Amino acid sequence: MSRQILRRDEEARVNYAELRNASFDELKSVAEKMRPLLMPKPGVDYRVYLSVKPSLAEGEELVTYTQSACPECYSLLTAVIFKRDGKVWIRKVCPEHGEFEELYFGDADMYERYRRYQVEGKGNVVTHVPLTALCPYNCGVCPRHKSHAALINIVATNRCDLSCYYCFFFATKSGFVYEPSLEHIRYMLRQARLTEPVKAPALQITGGEPTLRDDLVDIIRIAREEGFTHVQLNTNGIRLAFDPELAVRVRQAGVNVVYMSFDGVSPYTNPKNHWEVPYALDNLRKAHLGVVLVPTVIKNYNLTDVGKIIKFGLKHNDIVRGVNFQPVSITGRMPRKEREKERVTIPDVIAEIEKQTDGQIRKEDWYPVPSVAAISRFVEAVTGKPQITFTTHFACGAATYVWQENGEIIPITRFIHVDEFLSFLNEKAEEIEKGKSRKLALLEVVLKLRRFVDLDKAPRRLKERGKLSKMLVDIFLKHDYKSLGEFHYSTLFLGMMHFQDLYNHDVARVSRCDIHYVMPDGRQVPFCSFNVIQELYRERAQRAFSYTLKDWEKITGRSVFEDHYKRNIRKLIAGEAYRRHYEGIIDIDSIPYEDHVTASKRFGIPVVEE
Repeated sequence: MSRQILRRDEEARVNYAELRNASFDELKSVAEKMRPLLMPKPGVDYRVYLSVKPSLAEGEELVTYTQSACPECYSLLTAVIFKRDGKVWIRKVCPEHGEFEELYFGDADMYERYRRYQVEGKGNVVTHVPLTALCPYNCGVCPRHKSHAALINIVATNRCDLSCYYCFFFATKSGFVYEPSLEHIRYMLRQARLTEPVKAPALQITGGEPTLRDDLVDIIRIAREEGFTHVQLNTNGIRLAFDPELAVRVRQAGVNVVYMSFDGVSPYTNPKNHWEVPYALDNLRKAHLGVVLVPTVIKNYNLTDVGKIIKFGLKHNDIVRGVNFQPVSITGRMPRKEREKERVTIPDVIAEIEKQTDGQIRKEDWYPVPSVAAISRFVEAVTGKPQITFTTHFACGAATYVWQENGEIIPITRFIHVDEFLSFLNEKAEEIEKGKSRKLALLEVVLKLRRFVDLDKAPRRLKERGKLSKMLVDIFLKHDYKSLGEFHYSTLFLGMMHFQDLYNHDVARVSRCDIHYVMPDGRQVPFCSFNVIQELYRERAQRAFSYTLKDWEKITGRSVFEDHYKRNIRKLIAGEAYRRHYEGIIDIDSIPYEDHVTASKRFGIPVVEE
């Protein structure tokens, strides 16, 4: 059969079993032909109902109007964002499916504080699709998109050894295997590097579970060859726990950091990989490969663990570089009462962290992602070169840095006057933009840096031999990214990223997204289009370039079910690494063996005794 584009039930597809050995040029040709066929189709995939404007009730205060997708039919609707009872909400009305109201941001005061930091991005000079439809049905990235990508995600496979109920996707659920060839991956990454004026330096290899690919090391090398200077590996850590050489191999190939799921410190809150994490961390230590823990936070499930997760990260700060909390994105259709049991927003998690750390990390210590745009603006003004600038929507994420000393947690805001410093950098950048000498402005920044630092309150390790001042001078004067890395290694980064779902969906956030997936047809799609309107983006594109389960099993001689993980709990909890990692965090001996087994089985991971 020739390598032709197939149409089945009005859906464009390729025969990937025949395409798997195709050359770069052949894949590029097929991708370019497929791209317009895979775009969302107005009147077929969605309708537009912008004339229906939701009303406000007594006691509700208007914030703004925006646009949003209907959770039932993907139609584009007018939505209202408003305040009520100290929180921020979003409401929309679909003529076909009625009204939807959802919590948008759990603290109205924090919303207003974060809103002040919003910065408009400069967009993209090079785009992969023409402007033919309204946002979010024109993603690719389109000429309307406001931010350039800071991080590119590439899906290496949709196969997984687990089947987590809150996951965005996996192969057996999809009914096909999406696993692009190495040359196809090279094409996709080269597409992602075409962007101007700024090329994304960072890539995250994700899945499914990317460590299931035998050629993972080759994928990492290709990423480096195509110009990505920072490579992340997103994993559940299961294979890293049992294969010490895997951590070494991916580190040598070019991975900078591992992003590893970690939903809690006990088997009750983290039945996904509670038992395996200690062994994965030890293997990462031996490989000198840092890790960021990634908890998916669900209200009635593991919100009570967020403080202990930070404590765990600080205990293992020699290898744990950060904790990146992700308030749950509700997948699928769910009644409002059920959503309320799971829904948690950034302010809700931050409030719990303050409570669970006894006020050591306060809500004032967190800053929204675009707040750091001032740093990029200043460096761009000094160097005359475009810089990566985080111009994502202020409600998308927040972050801070913390240190631990003698049992006390010290956030960066205790000894650095963040607002004054960012304001000063904006002021100096504006002076350069208006013609002031770059050298004079830079000298002024270096001379006045200490004005923004209270060394008496800084962690001892940063005060030794003027270490903090030297790092700041090297970063801003010499643009020494080794010093920036040293800063990150001395601290624990705490991040918060709330990806959207169809209930809290806001087009204003989509249009500013700076985390993009590169698609098999060469498009570059914002995270919250790829995973939220998944039937029109992720599923359609991956299905078009996929193997049938039968074809994949015939080619590989394996079943997709072979890789499904079976857990030997008795062996895992008996290991020295298990006790060493959790000691002082939880009471290990108080958990009956039967509870371990029940937690694992309820999550869908069978337990073996051999």
